[in-house]
Amino acid sequence: MVQAVVNLDEHDARVLNVVKGKYGLKNKSEAISQMIKQYEAAFLEPEIRPEYIAKLDKITKGKTRKFSGIEDLRRRIEDV
Repeated sequence: MVQAVVNLDEHDARVLNVVKGKYGLKNKSEAISQMIKQYEAAFLEPEIRPEYIAKLDKITKGKTRKFSGIEDLRRRIEDV
């Protein structure tokens, strides 16, 4: 666990107390962690799981067919 000294003005401390009360948290550290999690979910890009990358590689290396247009695709579907 990392510890940090944080300087907050009065307004920021009140907002932190509101977050603490809203989520039923024990201390301001938990409130800060809650705010960080919300920020991460809302604004940061999620990491791509390795299983998904492997699945994409399998799809791109797989068997494919090329179609000259939608009509060609329809003909091939209707023939099957």
